[in-house]
Amino acid sequence: MSPVDDNTSSIKPQIKKILAHLSKKPGVYQMLGKDGETLYVGKAKNLSNRVKSYFVKQHQSPKTELLVTYIEDIHTTVTETETEALLLENNLIKKYKPRFNVLFRDDKSYPFVFLSAGDFPRLAYHRGAKKEKGDYFGPFPSTSAVRQSLSLIQKTFQIRQCEDSYFANRSRPCLQYQIKRCTAPCVGYISKEEYAKDVENVKLFYQGKSEQVIKRLQKKMDVASQNLEFEIAARYRDQIKQMRHVMQQSVISGNASDMDVIGVAYASGVCCILLVFIRQGMIVGNKTYFPKVPKHSDLQEIVSTFLGFYYLSGAEIPKQVVIENLPEDLEALQEAFSQQRGSKVTLRQASRGQVKEWQTFANKNAEHSLRAKLNSKSNFTQRLLDLQKSLQMEQMPKHVECFDISHTQGKQTVASCVVFDENGPKKADYRIFNISGITGGDDYAAMQQALTRRYKRLRDEQQPLPDLVIVDGGKGQLAKAEEVFNELELKSIYLIGVSKGSDRKVGMEQIWFPGQHQPLLLEDDSKALHFIQHIRDEAHRFAITKHRHQRKKSATKSMLEEIPGVGAKRRQALLRHFGGWQEVEGASVKEIAGAPGISLSLAQKIYDYLHS
Repeated sequence: MSPVDDNTSSIKPQIKKILAHLSKKPGVYQMLGKDGETLYVGKAKNLSNRVKSYFVKQHQSPKTELLVTYIEDIHTTVTETETEALLLENNLIKKYKPRFNVLFRDDKSYPFVFLSAGDFPRLAYHRGAKKEKGDYFGPFPSTSAVRQSLSLIQKTFQIRQCEDSYFANRSRPCLQYQIKRCTAPCVGYISKEEYAKDVENVKLFYQGKSEQVIKRLQKKMDVASQNLEFEIAARYRDQIKQMRHVMQQSVISGNASDMDVIGVAYASGVCCILLVFIRQGMIVGNKTYFPKVPKHSDLQEIVSTFLGFYYLSGAEIPKQVVIENLPEDLEALQEAFSQQRGSKVTLRQASRGQVKEWQTFANKNAEHSLRAKLNSKSNFTQRLLDLQKSLQMEQMPKHVECFDISHTQGKQTVASCVVFDENGPKKADYRIFNISGITGGDDYAAMQQALTRRYKRLRDEQQPLPDLVIVDGGKGQLAKAEEVFNELELKSIYLIGVSKGSDRKVGMEQIWFPGQHQPLLLEDDSKALHFIQHIRDEAHRFAITKHRHQRKKSATKSMLEEIPGVGAKRRQALLRHFGGWQEVEGASVKEIAGAPGISLSLAQKIYDYLHS
């Protein structure tokens, strides 16, 4: 049962559409009121589950019940990790000061690690005004992360953490010295020079130059493992994990100046342009636009026109605008923006570092917003009418199913079945078929098995049959589907195949009909083609997702062994760097690239492989 099933009658129609197509990834959600006012900002490990929980009838607090009555719209921003979601949530709360975020109205800041000045500095947890002289490292994503890091550093470098008054009045070492958590500088057991070396190592660690610390722990872990001291090795492994957690740097905050980063996504005749606003080195929000795309429009032309319209219509113009593909009229736009702002404005591409991560962040959220837009569009009926006309069907297809096959080198083959009606995707009716008993890599046999299992059951149980079935593939796949339908005597179902054509380009899809040798080619602005692209892409996405889940569930060896381009040495480097493959799976692209021998491009491939 869906989390909103118990209370579905009272949910506003526009909210129902949003809830039906939420991402299951980590991110931040904004509850908006009637006039676009931000009522509440929250973070989630799983956006779909968390946002839907607000609309469950039981177990609502009075505050949540009141909040729900005001909600008119919900905006979501997808992040790679929970930490990024937490930091973005904090930025947005400070910016909008939502009235329902009562727990954050005290303006608490994130915690820091404080290293005091003097001959024998102390290391301590700090929150609040930075009045005392010394070095402040942070901010950190949570209080527990700071305290755990202090405990770890205390074990590694044995820097004192006691108050100055306690330190000044000691005549003999305390218990911290006995348990090897401190070198007892209070009684002169360590020289100022030696203590300074440990202090310098601590500074390097918190400045991100900590590979020497990690390598030391890795060596100890390897030695313990070789000596069969597995409990000790596990302790070092856990320390490496915690140290990686402490060192975690987020895409949400950085040191760059004010800029707007623009993400663009296009599919099925719809364009999404998403602006991410960077102010004082932090993401403070984003805004999404869906410009109307005229027939035969060039995507670069659309983006260029939008930039001119947006920034020359009164919007704030930052010093820098970052976009992945620079427009042809770059110089003209820069000059116009500079005149409007009154100072120089630069349009540029992101080459590396923090800005590159922000560009990736913008692109991913543009894709997410586009998918949500496609799934919630109100013109599905018009698309289906156009599909009826293009395929010369007697009636408009109100129930359409599409099939796709996914496997890895012929292993763990799965088939997906996605279902659309006049309102869009019906995700509750999606099905996955684990294929067995066929030759590895035989997509024809896999399709035949999936179709047989699906429609034999529907026929035998006298359940409603689809009006149209689409198989992802050309004449070969279509022929297998036709065989199945003939065997099951399913004469009423309209059947087509979809292939990408010789160039395999989007927009060049070929529509195949049973018994015909020439495919149908639709105009690239055809609503029927957009519908076919949408349902085909959704079937492919669902098949890939479930295939990956199947591999994870049944694998007896590390998922890392299946990633192309990651050999034994790189696997070992990743495992030693993170302490386990689950930690690799939970890391961001930047964190994966921090492992020895892993380039940024390979890190992106690893991340995509583990999360697609």
